[in-house]
Amino acid sequence: MISSYKNGITVDSSPADIVKNHYRTAAIFVEHDIEYCCGGKWPLKLVCETKGIDPGLLIEKLHSASRTISVPGTLPFEDWKTDFLADYIVNVHHEYLRRSLPLISAQLKKFVSEHLKKYPRLGELEKIFAQMETSLIPHLLQEEEVIFPYIRQIVHAYESRETYASLLVRTLRKPVEDIMHHEHKLLEKTIYKFRELTDNYTPPEASCTSHRLSFSLLKELDDDLVQHVYLENEILFPRAIAMEKELLG
Repeated sequence: MISSYKNGITVDSSPADIVKNHYRTAAIFVEHDIEYCCGGKWPLKLVCETKGIDPGLLIEKLHSASRTISVPGTLPFEDWKTDFLADYIVNVHHEYLRRSLPLISAQLKKFVSEHLKKYPRLGELEKIFAQMETSLIPHLLQEEEVIFPYIRQIVHAYESRETYASLLVRTLRKPVEDIMHHEHKLLEKTIYKFRELTDNYTPPEASCTSHRLSFSLLKELDDDLVQHVYLENEILFPRAIAMEKELLG
């Protein structure tokens, strides 16, 4: 018998109630093919017995998924070394997108297919999300394989004052400005559209678990993208361009 009590999740909890209170646990239920929406009213101990799942291991996964880890807004991002900031963006924000986009996409498709007649605007929401997902992955690769390595070279040349520095510089401004003024602007418009179509991620009263889950996942994505774009547009890219201009001068 499991006696530990974390986040209110026990063998007597139902998948529907767990996801309602801790939306990130939905991914665990999907992994084990467990219904968590309208049909997920049975307690975990019965669900696990039916599917032959170890309830202890399942609950530990649910506990882990339900943890809330926040980044304090007071972190001195502006004071971080440029290389460290680039690594932070890749390991935190890029990794979040790679893990979350497929989950959100699958959830939206399932949710929209079941609720489109009642909420017609959901079709546009799914379409816009799919367009964003398609464009984001190449965007991440461009930053990781081209932009960020070049920024690291610029930083090294700038800090070491190497004589070859001016030969190294290859007009970072053009690709970076394309990202800042085109790709990121399109991304911001997409975020604003998400907010408009979801009433700022507020589900209707008496909405089902799937509805609330979809909006919670989109709200989390919104929060992450706002911070992601800020770190690049306001700190990383302007700093790299300034170094580049000084090296050329």
